[in-house]
Amino acid sequence: MSALRQIAGSPEGAAASSPAWLDTILKGDCVSALEALPDRSIDLVFADPPYNLQLEGDLHRPDQSRVDAVDDDWDKFDSFAAYDAFTRAWLMAVRRVLKPDGTIWVIGSYHNIFRVGAIMQDLGFWILNDVVWRKTNPMPNFRGRRFQNAHETMIWASRDATAKGYTFNYDAMKAANDDVQMRSDWLFPICTGAERLKDDNGAKIHPTQKPEALLARVLASSSKPGDIVLDPFFGTGTTGAVARKLGRHFVGVEREQAYIDAASARIGAARPLDAAALEQMGGKRAEPRVAFVSLIDAGLIKPGARLHDTRRRFTATVRADGTVAIGNQAGSIHRMGAAAQGLEACNGWTFWHYERNGGLTPIDELRRIARLGMQKAGA
Repeated sequence: MSALRQIAGSPEGAAASSPAWLDTILKGDCVSALEALPDRSIDLVFADPPYNLQLEGDLHRPDQSRVDAVDDDWDKFDSFAAYDAFTRAWLMAVRRVLKPDGTIWVIGSYHNIFRVGAIMQDLGFWILNDVVWRKTNPMPNFRGRRFQNAHETMIWASRDATAKGYTFNYDAMKAANDDVQMRSDWLFPICTGAERLKDDNGAKIHPTQKPEALLARVLASSSKPGDIVLDPFFGTGTTGAVARKLGRHFVGVEREQAYIDAASARIGAARPLDAAALEQMGGKRAEPRVAFVSLIDAGLIKPGARLHDTRRRFTATVRADGTVAIGNQAGSIHRMGAAAQGLEACNGWTFWHYERNGGLTPIDELRRIARLGMQKAGA
């Protein structure tokens, strides 16, 4: 069955030559609708599949009021085998459209996430992290027979074990976390208040709407502006709204028209951040590699120049072949910096300095200038 497209407001600056499916909601089943997408066309996937909660009967609070739990038909499966077959089918469809350097996030609860993870591994996905979403305001366990279920688990995986170059904005995540590595447990409230979409009667439009802050962390950590993000279980469009705000493109798949209508209105009202707010922090690993000999090639330092440590205890001479010499010994800036100090290793870029305006400047400054030249040449 061919998928029907529903345009949901393309982000500003989208190219006129963009494919017709970009920044749209594809109406249909999450497997058949993805046939509209070409192979290896998606940078990032965020999937929030049915959890297969296996609820039996209504759930009530101690005061006997009924809990508005997930009892929709889309969350009901006849057996674990049926759920596993469904999971395998959509994961295979998603894997086809994922780029070789793309990644996928799948969120779930204890009801389904272990089954999903095993199937992902069977299909060749390579798990990078499991990230725990700790809820600041989880629903109580009303029956008092279990621990309060206060978290959900997200699996983050690359397309396969050999995938190289996938996006992980490590330095930005570390800087945002007060210069401490971002951990794999994230603390966010569940979706409430004005962010929760409701119908004219005040009822939730979707029972499992995810908070935008959670999706913002996912997209900020593992995608770049301009990337294409696929959500095969689009619901009310949280992924699309956040993608639009963060300068990413989206593709959603959804079969329920009521959800599509709500998502379309929501995304149409979302406004992208300006370019300055979307600029991403880069790290050393993202910068072009510069060899010391490149400084000589670029004329930034000349053969015969003298290099010193900050206290001028050691002096090395730059040679035309890109090595430096101390007496009769020669080698790389790192090797000779270590040898001068009697150490096993040394960062020669910060150890060695050159004469400038009567003082000493680290040769790392020359590397920075060389990088800028390489970036301009490649622009």
